[in-house]
Amino acid sequence: MKELEHLSHFYFIGIGGIGMSALARYLNEQGKKVAGYDRVATSLTEKLEAEGIAIHYVDHFEMIPKEFKNAQTAQVIYTPAVPVDFGELVRFRESGVTTIKRAQLLGQISRTMTCLAIAGTHGKTTTSAMLAHLLYKSDIKVTAFLGGILEEYHTNYICSGTDVMVVEADEFDRSFMQLDPDIAGITAMDADHLDIYGDAATFEKTFHDFAALLKGKTLLINENLDLKGLQIGLDSGDYQALHEVIIDGAYHFDLKTPKGILENCYLKLPGRHNLSNALMAMAVALEYGVDAGKLQLALASFPGVERRFTYRMDTPNRVLIDDYAHHPAEIKAVFQAITEMYPKEKKLVVFQPHLFSRTRDFMDEFALALSQFDKVGLLAIYPARELPIDGIHSELLCQKITSLENAPEVVRVIEKKDLEEFIKEMHIRVVVMLGAGDIGVEINQLTKKWSDA
Repeated sequence: MKELEHLSHFYFIGIGGIGMSALARYLNEQGKKVAGYDRVATSLTEKLEAEGIAIHYVDHFEMIPKEFKNAQTAQVIYTPAVPVDFGELVRFRESGVTTIKRAQLLGQISRTMTCLAIAGTHGKTTTSAMLAHLLYKSDIKVTAFLGGILEEYHTNYICSGTDVMVVEADEFDRSFMQLDPDIAGITAMDADHLDIYGDAATFEKTFHDFAALLKGKTLLINENLDLKGLQIGLDSGDYQALHEVIIDGAYHFDLKTPKGILENCYLKLPGRHNLSNALMAMAVALEYGVDAGKLQLALASFPGVERRFTYRMDTPNRVLIDDYAHHPAEIKAVFQAITEMYPKEKKLVVFQPHLFSRTRDFMDEFALALSQFDKVGLLAIYPARELPIDGIHSELLCQKITSLENAPEVVRVIEKKDLEEFIKEMHIRVVVMLGAGDIGVEINQLTKKWSDA
């Protein structure tokens, strides 16, 4: 950690975020003094406090210990979601303490270890989690910073050593350009974050810029991408799934590699998008040099990531699936997976759009993706970091879906308080709830209520 050796104190503004909390835990384990602010207490902040990290929940610069205000030995990390006029951030900048974005800290850490990075509009969280699990179970000394909570591990951070780092390379705000990757995989380049990039061409160019960071190193790409690198694919590629069959919702396949065929691989996650994610994770691990036999065993035990096609209920009367999908391509992938699992049953989707700008930019694509389901419920748009955009609302998306030639049987905008009644009224066993906002809270409440009944 030479790049960070002179620093002893790290203060996180937004410490409870999925990416921030993992970094805070890493620095705490490395013997640094860590503290932070967040707006609300969560299960993640509770874990941080249990590990000795001091957190407060009001914007109050005077509450911060003086050691974290020393410009020579302290550093402040903040997320792009923090407003520029946030009190503590403004005061730290005035005091002369170095303030950097989360991505810059990840970049600093990436230069202290061999860095394996997973980028892509979709799939990067699951793929990086798979990769971390593969290395950990193969006895590699790995530190992993993940964008989701690994099932069974119950954490977004894994550390068995510091030989190699696994990181989710986030395209938002060009964050992944801060990294220094040794091996990288790119899963997809579908346009997103147009509020930041302006247009699809600029968005795609950023991925080309990220790929250029790998010059002379190893880049692995999905078979459908217009980039130069080792190809990963279901239909073709240097790494390819062969002879795949589905048995009891799990994939059995052989893995073609540049060095031969790895037979009898097993993945218990449904959906061809997850099979593609698994190929990418296996390929990156093999390129790093992990034993193929160990990887094969590790893949079979991958538990999944919370809110990525997570079964909340699976009974003869109700199947409830929870997924983070918030982009039209991700909704299509979920529909493919759920159709694969339940080909003869009707399917109900409840979707919470995320961001006014994303809903506006992909309104028609969202309508087409959601129209594949038999019945559709729409919650109000989750604003996240944005203010409302005039004329952009779930009612408009509802109208778009309803106007399609093959519109679903039911398309309705619903309030959270009516969610349970709506699902019951639809009389469909297979229900999937999608979104990157606070819909997960509603899902947890429904699951608890129905499980206790």
